[in-house]
Order: sequence, then structure tokens, then C-alpha cells
Amino acid sequence: MIVIFYRQDGKLLVSQSETELFKMDKNQVLWIDLLAPSGDEKHTVDDFLCIEIPSRAQAEEIESSSRFSESKEAIFANTNFLMPGPEDYTIEPVSFTFVGNCLTTLREVPLRSFTELQRRIVVMPQQYKNGYSVFASIMDQRVDLDADMIELMGKEISQYGKRINKQEDINEDFLLDINQLQENTMRVRENIVDKQRLLSNLLKSDKYPAELEPRFTVILQDITSLIKHSDFSFERLEYLQDTVVGLINLDQNKIMKIFTLVSVLLMPPTLVASFYGMNVALPFMGKEWAWIAIIGVMLLLIGVSLYLFKKNRML
Repeated sequence: MIVIFYRQDGKLLVSQSETELFKMDKNQVLWIDLLAPSGDEKHTVDDFLCIEIPSRAQAEEIESSSRFSESKEAIFANTNFLMPGPEDYTIEPVSFTFVGNCLTTLREVPLRSFTELQRRIVVMPQQYKNGYSVFASIMDQRVDLDADMIELMGKEISQYGKRINKQEDINEDFLLDINQLQENTMRVRENIVDKQRLLSNLLKSDKYPAELEPRFTVILQDITSLIKHSDFSFERLEYLQDTVVGLINLDQNKIMKIFTLVSVLLMPPTLVASFYGMNVALPFMGKEWAWIAIIGVMLLLIGVSLYLFKKNRML
């Protein structure tokens, strides 16, 4: 699928036919959005721009430190967009290509930030003078979505904290849930840092319009604050994880303490029983009430042991 935003006679028009491209001038085209394009659509855009746009496979192979490159004719930028799922996040690579003032994006799945921006461009076309302003809006909306994800994570972390305070279902599964949330927080942070690096590299280029520098600077400041917030969230999760591990260890220690106490309390009665199991003459032997006396001695020894434990604050 291809969507082309271009200006003609002072009006913003939208086309979904790649054959219309060759009827336009590059300076007229604002944004070419390729969503899971066919081979013909991609080749047509490549011929129109006189460059080759990196494919999805090429974008995925690019290392994070090489996601921005610049040539005499164009700027190539690649970043990943996170898509939240029921339990995990999926990463979708998106390629941005600037040729003159025209922006070309290549993606394989629908993204909320792109859909909302396309509607906004149709409603308020005067706010988008070139492809760089479109790119700035995409980054701005994406940062807002990342902020929403971090905020949701913060609320989820607070819920975990309340469950720990109430000691509700504190077990190994609860610890695994915290570990999964840590993993999600790390992925969100990595994704935000990736955008920070992309924008920083773009600001070093002399091709982007200078009037957009303040806007990119504000977006970078927002990204920096999100990174700090994600770091704080990760520290909270580490604290919760340590607390859960401590509570689990305490529960296990209590169980071991009970077993140890029972074993120690039964040692004196066991010693008495072993004596009376021998074939030797012992007190109370041959008496009908001997078993009562022996049980009494055993109970007395258990009582003395309990008294000594409590006195020494071992219970």
C-alpha cells in the first residue's frame, strides 16, 4: 500500500497510486508512506527518487550505531517502533528516507502514530511545509506514545508494590511477573535511546531546515526525561524484586525454623523412649502406671525445652 501526500496549485492532495508519481515534481511531494509495499510500488518509488530505499531485511540487519547515514542526495534513517502486546512488546523497524524536502517511510505494519498524523495532515496541511516537519511530528507523537507506555508501567509497578505491602500471592510466579516487567522496561528504554541517537545525528546534518532545530531540541529534551523516568522505574522494579526475594526467604526460613523446633523438642522424649526400649532395669519398670509416668516425663522435658527457647528469644 502506498499513500502520497503532495501539493498542487497550493492545495494538499492525497493519492494512493504509484503511477501518479511520475506526473509530479519532487518538490511537490511532501510524504510517501509505504505500508507493506509490493515490489512494483517500491521499485516505482526508487525510480522516482533516483535512489534505493533500504528494505525491511536490510533495516533489521543495520546495527544500532549505524542507523543513520547520509549521502550527497539523501539521508537514510532507521529506528524501531514498539508495539505493546498482552504480555510482551514487539519491535517493528521503520525506515525514513529524505530526498530534498520529500520524506519516504517504509514499514510493514500499521502504526498508530502514522495513522493519526495522516488524518492531521489532511485537516491542517498548513502546518506541514516539508518532509522534515512530517518526520518531527512522527517523532513527537511516538515520544508521546512511549511516555504513555512508561506511565502505564509506573502504574503497574505501583500495583505490584501494593500487593507486596499486603503480601498477596508473594511467590515465584509473582517474581517472574516482576522480571517480565523489567524486561519490558529495558526494551522501552532501548527504543527511546535509539530515537535519541537518531535525532542527535539528524541535528548534525546540514540538510534539515534550521527552523526545525528548536522543535527537535524539545523532542530530545522529552526523550532525556523519559530515559530518566525509565531508569527510575527500573530501580523501583529492582527494589521490588529484592523485597519479594527477601519475603520468600523469610517464609522459607519460618518453615525451616518450625521443622527445626519440632525436631529439637522431640529429641528429649526420643532419648527417654530409647532408654526404656533397652532390656535393662529402669525406674518404674513393672508398674502398671509406668507408661503414664514416662509420658509425663516426656511432656515435662518438652515444656522445659519450650521455656528455654522462649527465655532465650529463640521463638
